[in-house]
Amino acid sequence: MRKLLLVRYGEIFLKGLNRPYFLKALVERVRHATSAYGGNVWLHDGRIFVSDVTDMEACASKIARVFGVHSICFAVEMEKDSFDAICDQSVEMMRDLHGTFRVNARRSDKKYPLDSPKINAEIGERILRRCAQLKVDLHHPDHILAVEIRDFCYLYVRIIPGSGGMPVGTNGKAMLLLSGGIDSPVAGYLIAKRGVKISAVHFHSYPYTSDRAKEKVLDLARILSEYACGIKVYIVPFTEIQMQIHEKCPEEYSTLIMRRFMMRIAQNCAELDRAQALITGESIGQVASQTMEALQTTNAVVSLPVFRPLIGSDKSDIIEIAEKIGTFETSSLPYEDCCTVFTPRHPVTRPKPDRVAAAESVLDAEELISKAMAGIEIVQV
Repeated sequence: MRKLLLVRYGEIFLKGLNRPYFLKALVERVRHATSAYGGNVWLHDGRIFVSDVTDMEACASKIARVFGVHSICFAVEMEKDSFDAICDQSVEMMRDLHGTFRVNARRSDKKYPLDSPKINAEIGERILRRCAQLKVDLHHPDHILAVEIRDFCYLYVRIIPGSGGMPVGTNGKAMLLLSGGIDSPVAGYLIAKRGVKISAVHFHSYPYTSDRAKEKVLDLARILSEYACGIKVYIVPFTEIQMQIHEKCPEEYSTLIMRRFMMRIAQNCAELDRAQALITGESIGQVASQTMEALQTTNAVVSLPVFRPLIGSDKSDIIEIAEKIGTFETSSLPYEDCCTVFTPRHPVTRPKPDRVAAAESVLDAEELISKAMAGIEIVQV
């Protein structure tokens, strides 16, 4: 008998003939997540098993952040030949629990002499006899004892939820425009959850934005990297571009022109990184640069698809996800980002593309972008 983690997957089960590709990627991601705790990771009979780790709790917490994992079960593996031993172990696992319970048996080994209803009844009866503080409730129990009869018998009561989604790297690569705010880390998380490997680009306007603001963004990238299997961050010097926009362009168009430069540079970084799309944290109507017309104007300067997973979300919805994934506290730190520099008093909300293009035509866009690209700092987190 030994204790191990039984890792279950969800959506991958629907992948048909492509399932082995996704399962192989998921096993690799689980192995990466557990590498600090030693042990063994293997796939067998529709389950991923993790054994002999140095810290079961910490290891399970890491696995819970792996996209593609549905849940993690703290299981006991034992020989299935002695049903009495299985019953005794079941009683031990339920002895300190109170309230109601049920037994949920699954018999993958159809040659096993007892079928699932019989296993449920026999184990449930013994628990009732020896654990007086427990009662049976088949519909809404406080505790469920799971019994899986496979090559071995696996017993577990405690289950923690995983992150769901698809294994990172199985659905292409995209470049996230990562600010220090609440929205963009959540957008990156949601796209990574669909199996997309993400890199990030951050625009830094020193001295108008401090080095601590840059570190804040790298801290956000580190949190995201726990889910995204590492992130490469392109830090772009953006001060000269913003100064030129502030000095030469109409104030009401300055935010839109800034966003258009960001999109162009992000696409250049995506091409360097062999990414196939851009990701932004925009939510329609949230600010002046996120109206339908404004988004169309910023889209016009890039050819890559732009993913906006938050486009229909309320701020409260976004904050809820940020709190769940652990980015909200860092995003809320009072360090400015470049979007707060030279903010116009009355930004245009329904821009005409031709007027925006005319307003920025006074700038040498090619030269400004070339200088910014030459000054990029790349940080792997």
